[in-house]
Amino acid sequence: MPEKEQKEFFAGSAKEASPAPSRGYRPLAARMRPRSLAEVAGQDHLLGEDSLLPRLVRRNEFGSLLLYGPPGTGKTSLAEAIARETASRFVQVNAVLSNTAEIRDILRMARYREEERTIVFIDEIHRFNKAQQDLLLPDVEAGVIRLIGATTHNPGFYVNAPLLSRSHLFKLEPVGEEAMIGVLRRALTEERGLGAMRVTAGEEVLRLLARMSDGDLRRALNALETIVLGLETAEGKERAITEEAVRRFAGERQIRYDAGEDEHYDTASAYIKSLRGGDPDAALYWLAKMLAGGEEPRFIARRMVIFASEDVGLADPRALQLAVACFQACEQVGLPECRLNLSHVTVFLACCPKSNSTTEAIARAEAHLKEHGVQAVPSWLRDSHTAFNKALGQGEGYLYSHQFEEAVSGQSYMETPAEFYHPQEAGLEARIKDRLAHWKSLRRRPRRKA
Repeated sequence: MPEKEQKEFFAGSAKEASPAPSRGYRPLAARMRPRSLAEVAGQDHLLGEDSLLPRLVRRNEFGSLLLYGPPGTGKTSLAEAIARETASRFVQVNAVLSNTAEIRDILRMARYREEERTIVFIDEIHRFNKAQQDLLLPDVEAGVIRLIGATTHNPGFYVNAPLLSRSHLFKLEPVGEEAMIGVLRRALTEERGLGAMRVTAGEEVLRLLARMSDGDLRRALNALETIVLGLETAEGKERAITEEAVRRFAGERQIRYDAGEDEHYDTASAYIKSLRGGDPDAALYWLAKMLAGGEEPRFIARRMVIFASEDVGLADPRALQLAVACFQACEQVGLPECRLNLSHVTVFLACCPKSNSTTEAIARAEAHLKEHGVQAVPSWLRDSHTAFNKALGQGEGYLYSHQFEEAVSGQSYMETPAEFYHPQEAGLEARIKDRLAHWKSLRRRPRRKA
């Protein structure tokens, strides 16, 4: 696309295209924003030679798109590059700042300028409520606009099903280390970046910056710019970024962790699966990440309490006791000390034998109830503490277990017996399995009172 057309493309109302002020400060990440699909870094799975998205863009034959991925992976850059390469009118909206009236105006203007093929880019589309998302549907369906929505949240939970079904979903991944190093290197040499400042950085320095950025390219560029601006000035002389300067900067950073969002749930999932898989080291790593990211300790302790019954169960009954004790410690002690309690019980749970027999047992009982309906309580098991109940015959024929050898009377406790609990061989539950098998054999024999 010729430069003149590119300028015209980004000219117009304040809503259209990315803000590009002629003067004033622009962050390095904004200056280094990709100008074409070829410059988008770290998304080779989407932009490779034989990939679907570049083919759709080359033919200009795509409908609406949803770009889903962590912060700093290039969702906005990708949308802008698509608009440039298809010579489309580009209107950018941030769902946090926008409202229904603005969306109506944008859609009305798109109808007047249908020949220009408007792309409406909605950043953080998950912030739009159902009514606002529904407002887009008629114009998306009619092809008046091509919607590109960007979100860090799982679209399956936050984007309306009708809008989701009318869009191609593309998932962006955290930017890889090598791709990030390449962009940082260009930022140091290109004029639109930091080229005029004559700053150099070795391979290890760039690798350190890439590693500390957790796949977030915007974060890496912001860090590079901050470090460069903090270097001592030396007129006309070349300066170098040292590993020490990066480590000092890294010591003040926080890890990327969005409490209450996808990162929160994904990390909690990794933590639980590490416990289930018997890997205390991995579980401790995810625990440390959650704590460093500011996770609420009681949330972690609640998950431990659930895990103790769901995944350890009767293989080691101490698990639930310790998990509950850990929850109480988090309530009473708080951070930073309660991290020791969390670590203690994390290692214990990871090293426990595992059994999900009680989890499966309640699921079988619930399924049986749905399939066969509710059984009446047998008359011999009903409450007989009042004269009226006794007159009805309730409790008649009940065999008091303690009057029989090993407290096994042989009586049935359901009108139509069914089996739900299947004990496993794990840990202490192996003893329960043997005990229940023994009791079953006792019930088959005639029983007499002890």
